[in-house]
Amino acid sequence: MSRFPASFGLPSALEARIPILQTLKSRPQFLAVRGGRRSSTPAFLIEVRERPAADNGGTARFGFTITKKIGNAVVRNRIRRRLKAAFATSAGDHARSSCDYVVIARHAALDRPFAALLEDVARAFAALHDNAKRDRSNDARPRPGKTVVKKGST
Repeated sequence: MSRFPASFGLPSALEARIPILQTLKSRPQFLAVRGGRRSSTPAFLIEVRERPAADNGGTARFGFTITKKIGNAVVRNRIRRRLKAAFATSAGDHARSSCDYVVIARHAALDRPFAALLEDVARAFAALHDNAKRDRSNDARPRPGKTVVKKGST
């Protein structure tokens, strides 16, 4: 099954074969990932949260966020396409099927060479799934805006 009509005349060997990612669709799905583990690269910030056992669909799900501060619609869509291609290429090797990922794009994703994007993705997955790191939800750090009163202090 060709991705292009026969009128384009592209041989099937030249067509790009990029796997399709399962994506997060609604705001509550994106918000459910908030507060999970994070990893930062020059091109993006990625957050991950494991889904409850009852909600596991068998495949990793990805959400992509690109704010209007980055640029106009053309720029944002180009960044989204580049990041989706990089994650689709690497997700099979690195992503966990029981996790949801939210990728927050940075402007550097527009001009960064694709090979460097692939390296960033691999490095981010390694940092997220490194067992030596602690889950942010278990950190002892207080949340911003919350006052912490120590016992015995006045």
